[in-house]
Amino acid sequence: MKEIKAFIRTNKVNDVALNLQKNSFCCFSLFEGDGSGNFSDPDKEYPSLKHPYLHYKIAKLEIVCNKEDENTIVKIIKEHAHTGKSGDGLIYVSNVEQKVRIRD
Repeated sequence: MKEIKAFIRTNKVNDVALNLQKNSFCCFSLFEGDGSGNFSDPDKEYPSLKHPYLHYKIAKLEIVCNKEDENTIVKIIKEHAHTGKSGDGLIYVSNVEQKVRIRD
């Protein structure tokens, strides 16, 4: 199994989520946060009131999937989160050793 974490622009979340769901990848988590880094968009800043040194809003999408679905999911995220500008985000893929459902 794989865990995919994608840090993307908040205005691209709906497009990414809809296309994941269209391709039967229904179950993922989304978190909103503030970011700082070398990949900020020089044309637009997203100031944080809580943390003034952080200068843009970011969404973090997390999904655990079967190994055979990894490339498809990464392709969907990359295609639908892409704007071509600095600040489009990053995707990380990690191995998952075990998945345990709490209710079982």
